[in-house]
Amino acid sequence: MSEPLNPSPATPGDAAAETDSTLPSGTPPTDPPATGTDGTASSGAASTGTDDAAPATAGIPDELRAAALDRARRLRQEPRFPGGPAADPAGSHHERRIRSFQPRRSRVTPGQQDALERLWPKWGLDIDGLRVLDLPELFDGLPVVLEIGFGMGEATAQMAADDPGTGILAVDVHTPGQGNLLGLADRNGVSNIRVANGDAIILLREMLEPDALDGLRVYFPDPWPKSRHHKRRLIQPEFLDLAAQRLKPGAVLHCATDWEPYAEQMLEVLTAHPRFENTAADGGYAPRPAFRPLTRFEGQGLDKGHVVHDLLFARR
Repeated sequence: MSEPLNPSPATPGDAAAETDSTLPSGTPPTDPPATGTDGTASSGAASTGTDDAAPATAGIPDELRAAALDRARRLRQEPRFPGGPAADPAGSHHERRIRSFQPRRSRVTPGQQDALERLWPKWGLDIDGLRVLDLPELFDGLPVVLEIGFGMGEATAQMAADDPGTGILAVDVHTPGQGNLLGLADRNGVSNIRVANGDAIILLREMLEPDALDGLRVYFPDPWPKSRHHKRRLIQPEFLDLAAQRLKPGAVLHCATDWEPYAEQMLEVLTAHPRFENTAADGGYAPRPAFRPLTRFEGQGLDKGHVVHDLLFARR
């Protein structure tokens, strides 16, 4: 087992930050995004580069308004749990841009909080964009697959248990899910998972070496169903350019979605990309591979008539 990733506990933040609504940096308020059959608004690019909604200040004296804004700023910067994931790991030193996700803050259960406080220093890391990760050291020499957006982590924990010879670097910004995955790994004796908190784009671009990954999984990303929001979808040519640089030759990018129009877009952009090749012989969708668990939420969606599409493309 590698040494703890965050050996020095950080200063705890205000618990009120846990229930504040957030939007990605520079993002105008939008309708809540639809979720996939795994029950998550899975971050395509998981990130905490977010701004808390400013408190209502109409009719408040200037000094009280300034104090409220200062408190909101501090809440954005402070960790929510001692030694746990940072509220804004990349801070302001990375550009504001359109995000492919909308972070959700919901209440953390006592069990999830306990897992975050006990296990984050050992198995968690913040995506700050300030260092390049040594994946062989981080995963004790195992080949590493990056998973972007894991929801509550049940499927991730099962895949890690079923394949202990592969390390899973799991990225999300949903604090309850981070705590839940850490707790599942601990209870099941699974040690080949590391949980990353922050923007997966910053992780790919700033913190991974070329050809560092043996696979990339994007399961049920936010479909952003409204046409004006399609620009927020993760699977775009620019993302594929970056992913191709970090995947080893032959490594597979595996996407899954229950949103038919998004599946069609994924197939189109992946087929058109010169550095990816469809592993399906007919050039279409692939059967669900045995290693991707059928989650409870996915099963409920299938019972309602949803169609789930898997796409497996190998990096040339």
